[in-house]
Amino acid sequence: MKLYNTMSRQVEEFVPIVPGKVSMYCCGPTVYNYAHIGNLRTYIFEDTLKRTLVRAGYSVQHVMNITDVGHLTGDGDDGEDKMEKSARESGKSVWDIAEFYTKAFFRDEEALNIIRPDIVCKATDHIQDMIALIKRLEEGGHTYTAGGNVYFSIDSIDDYGKLARLNLDDLKSGARIEVDSNKKNPKDFVLWFTNSKFAGQAMIWDSPWGRGYPGWHIECSAMSMKYLGEHFDIHCGGIDAIPVHHTNEIAQSEAATGKTWVNYWCHGEFLLMGNAKMSKSTGGFVTLPSLEKEGYDALDYRYFCLTGHYRSQLKFSFEALDAARTARKGLMERLDALASEAVPQKEASEAAKSYMKAFDDAMENDLGSPQAVSILWKMIKDSALTASDKLIAADYMDGVLGLRLDKRVEKVEERVGSDEDWALVEERKEAKKNKDFKRADEIREELKKRGYNVKDTPSGAILEKIV
Repeated sequence: MKLYNTMSRQVEEFVPIVPGKVSMYCCGPTVYNYAHIGNLRTYIFEDTLKRTLVRAGYSVQHVMNITDVGHLTGDGDDGEDKMEKSARESGKSVWDIAEFYTKAFFRDEEALNIIRPDIVCKATDHIQDMIALIKRLEEGGHTYTAGGNVYFSIDSIDDYGKLARLNLDDLKSGARIEVDSNKKNPKDFVLWFTNSKFAGQAMIWDSPWGRGYPGWHIECSAMSMKYLGEHFDIHCGGIDAIPVHHTNEIAQSEAATGKTWVNYWCHGEFLLMGNAKMSKSTGGFVTLPSLEKEGYDALDYRYFCLTGHYRSQLKFSFEALDAARTARKGLMERLDALASEAVPQKEASEAAKSYMKAFDDAMENDLGSPQAVSILWKMIKDSALTASDKLIAADYMDGVLGLRLDKRVEKVEERVGSDEDWALVEERKEAKKNKDFKRADEIREELKKRGYNVKDTPSGAILEKIV
């Protein structure tokens, strides 16, 4: 098994701390809004990594946090709390906001067939763990208090910024934001905010430094070490977490323990919308439910992501997603046809096993999913293999790809609806093909008035009678 390690900027052989076992922490969502599909690309990559590790014979302990307090609108210490901002704009409490968007996130993960982490830990449930870690840093001489807030001093360590390879002499403070005047060094960061930072904060707790709430970065350090120990194998996240969040996590964790914290740092690249990364802050982001509303299956998007390498930027367009949907539909139809031909077979032939090995080799070489998908297609088209061989090999590969290939194509025994209704279905199909989503939505509503829901399947749209 080989993985690209952001710390070394090299593909390395993966050697776990404990033979046969993998400890893996992944930065989870800040639950103030829906996850956009760029966020979800990262979780698909992490799920594919976990599945590949399991296929390679490892037992994986996968921990993911839920950030429901402390993450400001800037990745540093600028802006306001994302939860508070969302609550104010929606008129709901911060607790209701957190619960609603946490459920929405896991609904997206389920639709994408992402295996739920072994441990999901909410920041608000681990405040005392964070306070204990801050006290440990304080005792080690790595903190100072100013303006009521507790700061981590990057000058207290010798290797700040090693993950991002920051040249601190070249950094120009204040280029983007007004520098916090309480900071001794502009790159210092807050471990604990008191009420002096934002008046009227809803989520606050008692601490040795006054009532307040934790900084964003301390959350991941405290929770990962609680469940995985002070030294673990893999830390994952999006590439945008490298320069600030992951850099600060490393600084405070290794300052506290005095040793290496994580062995392998794995990051997923951006999903591009046009030439820019997809971002909630710009207001123009695409969610999984919005894709589903347009008739795409969540697994069409998963397939689309697998056709790009996780470390390469991937440009999103509806044309590209259409191609992924067509490919997945074709794959499902082929497997459906094979299922009707297959005869009972205990195991795959040696020829089929060679495809399975080639698939594993591709995935174990830094998650080569584009190559792995092409191997799946080559196997499906190989006329020398039996139908049973192909089904066994496809299901084996799907254990890593996670496309639910064993579901096959849904069939409808009796067509419901009149010819006029089905003419509307065809018109909707053309409207979507021409990107006239307004007309497609109008037709969907018209069919609802007629008593039918339109359901898009890999083999085409069907009508289901509303009961």
